[in-house]
Amino acid sequence: MYFWIKAFHIISVMSWMAGLLYLPRLFIYHVDAEKGSKQSETFKIMERRLMKIIMTPAMLLSWFFGLALMVMTQAWSEAWFVTKLLLLLILSTMHFINAKWMKEFANDNNQREAKFYRIANEIPTVLMILIVILAVVKPF
Repeated sequence: MYFWIKAFHIISVMSWMAGLLYLPRLFIYHVDAEKGSKQSETFKIMERRLMKIIMTPAMLLSWFFGLALMVMTQAWSEAWFVTKLLLLLILSTMHFINAKWMKEFANDNNQREAKFYRIANEIPTVLMILIVILAVVKPF
């Protein structure tokens, strides 16, 4: 069962990360769309569907399968895992921050420039790199 759970964990994490990397990119393009325009309304649909149909279910499944692996391997007592868990909490916070930004766009209430979302888009990337290194290398 371990390898099946691990496979589903990797699949769900990949799906979640794809969304975390793509949604801010949509925001970057959405900033340039005129409020109320057909283009802006299309971005709203794309953002909402990405969050509701892909990102949130993938995040929940990532946590479910990840916690199952944690129990199976008793990883909670290892320093690398505790550090990874902390980074995952930050990554999950980024998910909810993206949801907040999505609602701002949905209400035509975005006040940020594209550069802000370009910088914000790097946070999940850095977290992903650190998490993968911790999970694979287990440096401490």
